[in-house]
Amino acid sequence: MNTTPSPVVGQLSQAVLTDLPTFIASHHRLLVLTGAGCSTDSGIPDYRDADGQWKHSQPVNYQAFMAQAATRQRYWARSLLGWARFGRAQPNATHHALAALEADGRVELLLTQNVDGLHQRAGSQTVIDLHGRLDQVRCIGCGALSPREELQQWLDAANPGWLQLQAGIAPDGDADLEVDFSGFQVPACTHCGGILKPDVVFFGESVPRERVAAVQAHLERADAVLVVGSSLMVYSGFRFVDAAARAGLPVAAVNLGRTRADALLSLKVEIPCAQALAFLLDDASTL
Repeated sequence: MNTTPSPVVGQLSQAVLTDLPTFIASHHRLLVLTGAGCSTDSGIPDYRDADGQWKHSQPVNYQAFMAQAATRQRYWARSLLGWARFGRAQPNATHHALAALEADGRVELLLTQNVDGLHQRAGSQTVIDLHGRLDQVRCIGCGALSPREELQQWLDAANPGWLQLQAGIAPDGDADLEVDFSGFQVPACTHCGGILKPDVVFFGESVPRERVAAVQAHLERADAVLVVGSSLMVYSGFRFVDAAARAGLPVAAVNLGRTRADALLSLKVEIPCAQALAFLLDDASTL
């Protein structure tokens, strides 16, 4: 792999631009863990600031969603507006760079905390969606799966006029909207009448054990970990970096601002993801 970095916007030291390509070139079975910072260039906002603090109100809590009809009304009303933009998002240079890295045979696993499916659309194949995918909806009662786009049409038809409301963009298909949600019609499963929920892991909900076990199996085969665009503040992702460090694997991170794993890192690059990984796209023509 060519380790000569591409020109990058901004005043960046040669050491910073060389260290990351060298780290990647030195390892052949990378477990790549990605977060919201990968998708900001696709128009999907991230959750946290440079200090790891919330930029927006916290996402919906699983227990509240399941227990309170009003919480489900608020969630689906905001999702109706948010999905209209989220569903049109396209992969950006970061997604394509990581797909090129996998095509070069250097990725043991791409583990993403994102729920947008953009890594797969960019061409990555060995992907585990740690927190699920927002483009599917699951019935809590019978487990039936259905496409989110299908539900979008139902929500629009059952709640005329809502799509015309003005709302700000929020992370992961949410929208910044605070109105009276009491009249919003919430969908039910067409098979059993059960509660419908996006097929993602909400805050307060556990990642399925079989998914955790699959990641751990990949981690045992990896020779290093590369974190891209994640503060790792959520334990579900941090646990794998912690396990890697305890096993003696080197860990590098590309992230703007503090991460929960700063003390565990062998290398940290604090520049935007697409800039940091641009050399992978340059290399793609010669891989």
